[in-house]
Amino acid sequence: MEGRYYRCVPEAPPISSADDAAIARFLDMLWVERGASKNTLAAYRSDLTLLARWLERRDVDLAKAGQKDLKDYLSARNTGKGGAFTARTQARLLSSLRRFYRWLVRESLRSDDPSALIAPPKVSRGLPKTLSAEQIEKLLGAPDVESDLGLRDRAMLELMYASGLRVSELVGLTIPQMHLERGVVHLVGKGGRERLVPMGEEAVHWVKLYLKRARPALLERRASDVVFLSNRGKRMTRHNVWRFIGHHARAAGISSRLSPHTLRHAFATHLLEHGADLRAVQMLLGHSDLSTTQIYTHVTRARLLALHEKHHPRG
Repeated sequence: MEGRYYRCVPEAPPISSADDAAIARFLDMLWVERGASKNTLAAYRSDLTLLARWLERRDVDLAKAGQKDLKDYLSARNTGKGGAFTARTQARLLSSLRRFYRWLVRESLRSDDPSALIAPPKVSRGLPKTLSAEQIEKLLGAPDVESDLGLRDRAMLELMYASGLRVSELVGLTIPQMHLERGVVHLVGKGGRERLVPMGEEAVHWVKLYLKRARPALLERRASDVVFLSNRGKRMTRHNVWRFIGHHARAAGISSRLSPHTLRHAFATHLLEHGADLRAVQMLLGHSDLSTTQIYTHVTRARLLALHEKHHPRG
């Protein structure tokens, strides 16, 4: 099993064979047991390789680093040439190291976890940007549905808002995942977690129309089971989605900068504002941890406070 991840993770500058073997086994575990994505594996590889190179100056193997080594490394990374890291970046780096050293303990490759007692920095979670129902309506109505690409964009926007898809789930969506008669879409999210999400009548209508009218023209007799196609008949990229959302947002008169995730945020926020159960929203979003979903309760609370302040005589 060892080394399989190399087919999808860019090669890093050489480190000692012992450190490289330890990292390889760890990444294989993430790939096999947790279904980690290429980007996730590459991030872990980068974090651990940089630490291994730094430890080499102390003549310390990666698997044998002590708590002081890790603290000194985090301090050094925080005061490097690029300036201080944000608390979020420091927390992400520490999380990578913790997972690696916990794995070493689990595999009986060492008896203690040197990262266990290192306190993570406090990270203030910013509220995600979202859109009002009125802005959503303007955005959904922006594409020119008389054109093939406009009809495709309308179907994508409707589906993203109706089902809360991640952009990776959207661009990877295939025909077998669509159950239009049942009005649901079968999604495989982070870590390989599967879920069935309702699409709603409007999204079903526009997706059907796109599949009937626009997709065959974009496909041009090519063979593909990908649902949403580029103007060249190929699978769309994340960059494609970013670009067309920005284009339609400007056309709709929305000045704030949007990302594909903005529609996912709007999906969750509007559900909670209309009384949806938090755990139901967690399932629809595919979050493994309820605390991730709870951020949206703060969004709805903040919006209610803003509305009260603006419109109440004593706000």
